[in-house]
Amino acid sequence: MILRLLPLLAFLGAAHGAQPDAPSPIAAQLRDLQWGQLNFIHTTDIHGWLGGHLQEPSYSADWGDYVSFTKHLHDRADADGSDLLLIDTGDRIEGNGLYDASDPKGQYYFDIVKQADIDLICSGNHELYKKNSSDGEFRYTVPNFKGNYIASNLDIYNPDTGKLEPLARRFKTFKTKNQGIRILAFGFIFDFTGNANNTVVQTVEDTVKTEWFQEALREKDIDLIVVFGHVAIRSKEYSLIYKTIRSVQWDTPIQFFGGHTHIRDYKVYDSKSVALESGRYMETLGFMSISGLSSGGSKKRLSSPQKPSLTFSRRYIDNNLFSLYHHSGKSNETFQTEHGRNVSAQINNARKSLKLDERRGCAPHDLWVNRAPYPHKQSIFTWLEKEVFPNHFKHSSRAKGGNKALVISNTGAMRFDIFKGPFTKDTEFLVSPFTSGFSYVKDVPFKVAKQLLKLLNNEGPIMDEIARQNLMLAPPERIAGRANVEASDDFHHWNVPGPGAQVHLGDDKTLTPGYTTEDDAGSDGDDTVHSTISFYNVPNCIQAAVGFELSHGNASEVVVFDDEEPEKVDVVYNEFIESWVLLALQYLGQKYNESDTAPYVEGQTLTTVITDWVEANWDVAGEECP
Repeated sequence: MILRLLPLLAFLGAAHGAQPDAPSPIAAQLRDLQWGQLNFIHTTDIHGWLGGHLQEPSYSADWGDYVSFTKHLHDRADADGSDLLLIDTGDRIEGNGLYDASDPKGQYYFDIVKQADIDLICSGNHELYKKNSSDGEFRYTVPNFKGNYIASNLDIYNPDTGKLEPLARRFKTFKTKNQGIRILAFGFIFDFTGNANNTVVQTVEDTVKTEWFQEALREKDIDLIVVFGHVAIRSKEYSLIYKTIRSVQWDTPIQFFGGHTHIRDYKVYDSKSVALESGRYMETLGFMSISGLSSGGSKKRLSSPQKPSLTFSRRYIDNNLFSLYHHSGKSNETFQTEHGRNVSAQINNARKSLKLDERRGCAPHDLWVNRAPYPHKQSIFTWLEKEVFPNHFKHSSRAKGGNKALVISNTGAMRFDIFKGPFTKDTEFLVSPFTSGFSYVKDVPFKVAKQLLKLLNNEGPIMDEIARQNLMLAPPERIAGRANVEASDDFHHWNVPGPGAQVHLGDDKTLTPGYTTEDDAGSDGDDTVHSTISFYNVPNCIQAAVGFELSHGNASEVVVFDDEEPEKVDVVYNEFIESWVLLALQYLGQKYNESDTAPYVEGQTLTTVITDWVEANWDVAGEECP
């Protein structure tokens, strides 16, 4: 059902985000939630965005608003005898100053996250890249959600004893509060190999063969199996788990929740099994409902195939107060709970302590990760290769000594767009939160170096190895699009009207641009009716020249402008891709290894490189950004 709520503009004018600087949401057409017997609210890939989006009205609600919203939905469930569960599927860190700007990282973050009553929670890959972040999970998140944190295929070396042990319990069986629905829950991470050496990720294939997993699957007194995890819902890992469960529990309903690819998506496995994935960056609150479940021992095994009695419904909620008021049946005066208000104040105080609104400069125009084609003047990657890298790295001691360089970075290192207006301390971490520095291999023959980008971007042995290790060099959204459909003839244009994808801008000028999701249930999953947005493909990696000029860092060729080709260059790269650069050099017949590498500029990360450039080139004129 679509409600036309445009007449409520006067009401909306009184609505304010819980964060003082949050923009008011825009009135829009909304689709109602289809409340059921068992309901879920799902978050994934939050990446630190607990304060909401302070430059985007559609996603301006904060974690305190989430706490208030879920309290109202819990009250509704208690009033009508249904049930509600909250799920989070990892990657809660890295990508926002609220986590990344403190020393140590997460100084305020863990206490804010724990304010939500999450029933099932697990790790993502970002919790595991660094020893300190996985230790943070062990010391804070696991005890904060004691009994609800599940780690079916993840172990950690206990930082106190040095012994390898499960990060948390392997599975959980429990009954829902109001109906006594008996649930068996598993929490997974995909077959991740980029973790620090203090954690061990067991492959899903090995995990489903273990004695404990096989024994848990044979539990008879259950009404529903919930599989949640930091796993794409169209992945080989979830396909294997589904098949393994069905080999034992052939008619038990299964509800999957996924993450990692930053998209909205819904998949139907069979008439009693579906999966939901709920976007990224607290833009989306995923809603899922199931009706027709047996409960409390009333389950009857089917002796012959019958028409399924189960019904599933999904909704992708835009995380703003206009949507949250509507779906909770509250108003500006009645929505915020005392707990939610306190959490919002906690976030505001943390932001102030971290000085996240401190301005570095003023962006003169928008720069997009994938809402502009590459190359293009509004592509964030064209900006990096044409302006940031050449101008920054020309000041390195090697460049000043006359050594020319090719600078290579993976596009996945850029996590978010830059909007016209203030570029703040917070923006630094929204755009690129990672701590990897830049290293280099010196004096590589240019005829070899100029082939690196093509190997890193195109199909071939390097790409096969990257895929084998389940790693991503490009933004997660691009990987999801390529997994769902074939790329178009235009390499740069992501034309993917498939599951979870956003397609071309529509002609309805009365609608605001936003998510227009198509999934296995159709095109009516988004709660807010939007005009659609064009998204474009980007390569795995880009490159820039230092000391000479290229046409641009083209994915297929390197053309030198206005100069003779240099005989040799330094190959400079984001350290995250070091193993792939070295592998590509070896494939090209060069015997380089880690001993041949060194830091190119000490103490510099992509974050600091961007910030230094912004401060030097986007200086603040007066008190306000134009």
